[in-house]
Amino acid sequence: MPPKSPLFFPFLLLTLLTIITNATQHFKEAPQFYNSPDCPSLFCDDEDTETTVFCSDQAIHVAMTLDSTYIRGSMAAVLSVLQHSSCPQNIAFHFVASASANTSLLRATISSSFPYLNFRVYSFDDSAVSGLISTSIRSALDCPLNYARSYLANILPLCVRRVVYLDSDLVLVDDIAKLAATDLGKNSVLAAPEYCNANFTLYFTPSFWSNPSLSLTFANRKACYFNTGVMVIDLDRWRGGDYTTKIEEWMELQKRMRIYELGSLPPFLLVFAGNIVPVDHRWNQHGLGGDNFRGLCRDLHPGPVSLLHWSGKGKPWARLDANRPCPLDALWAPYDLLQTPFALDS
Repeated sequence: MPPKSPLFFPFLLLTLLTIITNATQHFKEAPQFYNSPDCPSLFCDDEDTETTVFCSDQAIHVAMTLDSTYIRGSMAAVLSVLQHSSCPQNIAFHFVASASANTSLLRATISSSFPYLNFRVYSFDDSAVSGLISTSIRSALDCPLNYARSYLANILPLCVRRVVYLDSDLVLVDDIAKLAATDLGKNSVLAAPEYCNANFTLYFTPSFWSNPSLSLTFANRKACYFNTGVMVIDLDRWRGGDYTTKIEEWMELQKRMRIYELGSLPPFLLVFAGNIVPVDHRWNQHGLGGDNFRGLCRDLHPGPVSLLHWSGKGKPWARLDANRPCPLDALWAPYDLLQTPFALDS
C-alpha cells in the first residue's frame, strides 16, 4: 500500500467531524410570526386549513431543496423569510428532498424549530436526473438535488401555479411578497435578476461557440447571465411549454459533447437567457461565497439590498465555525438557529 499524503489524515478527520456534526445538529425554536391586519384571509371555517394554503393563489409559495448538508442554511433562510414578511402565515413552503434522504428526520427538524410553519416535504427521485449529470468544476454542483429546480413543475401539486425558488445559502432582509408579486407579463415563464455585464461566453466551452448550429441558439436573444438561486416561476407556463424536457435535451447533448462546465446553471441559460423578466439586483446580492475554487471574501454589489446570497464555495456557517468568517458573514449569523452544545438557556 502506498504511503498516505501528510494531508490525508487531517482531511479524513475533518470529513468525519463534518459527518458527525451534520448527524447531531440541533436547532432552536424560532419565534412565531403573525400576519399584519391587512393580510388577505386564506381560510374559511369549513375549509381544511392545510389544503387551502397549499392551493391558494393568494398564498406565497416558496420552494427550496432540503438535505442534511445544507439544513443549517435552509433554517436560516426560512427564518429570514418569516421575520421580514408582512403576511408570514400566508406563506407555503415546499421543500424538496432526495428520495434517499431521511425525510422523516428532515420534516421533524423543520417542525421542531417552526411548529406553526405551513410546509410540505416532497421526495425527488435522484434517478430521474443522475444519468444526465456531467461532472462540473465543483463536486457540490453535481449533486442530483441541485437539479431539482428543473423538476418543480412535476413535483409540486398542479394547483400551485406560481412559486418563488430560493437556494439554501441566502437570507432575505425584505418582504418576500414584493419579489413574489413580480409581473411576468403575458408570456414569460420566469423572472430573476440579470447580470448583462458578465462575460456570457465564459459559461460555455469553445466547442459550443465554434459550432454554428449551437451558437445560433442565442440568435435574436439578448442573452444575459442570471443566477438560478433566486427565481420567480410561472409553473402553469412551465408545464405548458414542457421546459423540463427542453432542459433535459441540453443535458443529454452535454453528455455527448462538452458544451459547458457549471452544473445545473448552463441548461437554464440555454433555455431561458434573453427571455426572462429582469428583477432588480437588490433581490440577489449573490457571490458572497466567493468563487467556485477558493471561496474568498467578497463585498456587496453597489445598490440597495433585499436578499444576501452566499453562492460560491464559501458558506457563512462553515466560515463562522472555523473562526475564519468574512465580514459579511456577520449579516447571516443572526438567523442561525443552530443550538450549540455550550449555549445556555435564557
